[in-house]
Amino acid sequence: MPRHRVRVPMRWGDMDAFQHVNNVAYLGYLEEARVDMLFVLGEESGVAALRDGVVVARHEIDYVAPLVWHPRGIDIDVWVERVGGASFELAYVVQDDERVYARARSTMVAFDLGAGRARRLTTEERAFLERFAEDAPR
Repeated sequence: MPRHRVRVPMRWGDMDAFQHVNNVAYLGYLEEARVDMLFVLGEESGVAALRDGVVVARHEIDYVAPLVWHPRGIDIDVWVERVGGASFELAYVVQDDERVYARARSTMVAFDLGAGRARRLTTEERAFLERFAEDAPR
């Protein structure tokens, strides 16, 4: 299955005055899932180039249900919905065993840090990303 599941730890401080996880905390959860897939699995697969330069160009989050702190953490499925010449789109589902709390997307751009500009994805990077490609309904 092309989805990559990550259990992300939650912090008590992620809760807000309304006793649910604050919307800002979700970006951190998505980052943890994204880093695990792109950098940890990427490096284990011998594809370290993404670690050297990729930036977030856009985030989009649909909040489905209020999330409260779970001592076990929260599960996030992440997969690739689109691969372009210099960018790709990741999709996520934030969930536990009983419920979906959010659906999200991130547009990522391969970046040359030294030159300070976007760069083309390499053949190796594209092959790695395509391992996680899935057509999912919006």
